[in-house]
Amino acid sequence: MKWYLKDEAETLSLGKELLPRLKPGMLVFLEGNLGAGKTTFVRGILRAYGYEGAVKSPTYTIVEEYILNGIPIYHFDLYRLADPEELEWMGIADYLSKEAICFMEWPQKGEGFLPPPDMILTFDKKDAGREVIMSLRESG
Repeated sequence: MKWYLKDEAETLSLGKELLPRLKPGMLVFLEGNLGAGKTTFVRGILRAYGYEGAVKSPTYTIVEEYILNGIPIYHFDLYRLADPEELEWMGIADYLSKEAICFMEWPQKGEGFLPPPDMILTFDKKDAGREVIMSLRESG
């Protein structure tokens, strides 16, 4: 699927639209350059769950945790990882549980230590807005 998002409001709305597709145990890769709308999309997901607090990029903390309706939601930003092995040291396996939904920005930085994603959302700046392309893991 593909969307063209004119502005921040439409990016937040896409989070609400995709919420029904997200289930505990899912790993979602968020790909795209700096400023492409990845964190804004996660904010839209969290708002759709009813979260009203601040949603900041986990660029410096690497992970932000939210518990909403009893579901752990982890928002990762791997941009600052120097080595994918750092994920092992921080206990990535504990985060990737059957109960949690995990969003990973810059997933290529964790190559070799992350399982295949259930969903990939690729964000790309287009004109004044953003294009988002979704691909799903094929079951088999």
